Formats: sequence, structure tokens, C-alpha cells
Amino acid sequence: MTITGMTCGGCSGRVTRVLEGTAGVISVEVRLEPGGASVTTNGSVTVENLVGVIESAGFDAASA
Repeated sequence: MTITGMTCGGCSGRVTRVLEGTAGVISVEVRLEPGGASVTTNGSVTVENLVGVIESAGFDAASA
């Protein structure tokens, strides 16, 4: 997924924490540059759910 609005390590850390705290997420890798995340799930969470979690943390996200 692509994520915009992250400007520092604190931002990427926040996105990592909110994604890791989402039920069904197994692993997360957030990249500050170029602004994105790879998320492995157990299949019980949708991309739309993940986008919503990221957006509620204050960032913009879209599936890649």
C-alpha cells in the first residue's frame, strides 16, 4: 500500500504500531521513503480496513 503524509521516523513508527495492533495482521514493514507499507494478514482483514486504520492515524493510504 502507498501511504502519504509520513515525514519522519515518528510517523512511520505510528503507522507501524497502529497496523500491528490491528486484529488479523501478522507482520508489517513500513517504509518512510517512498512512503508505503507491506502488510501480511491472516486473511480476516481487508485492504479497506487497513486503509481506514492508517487514515484514522492521520495519514492518507491507498492499495498499491
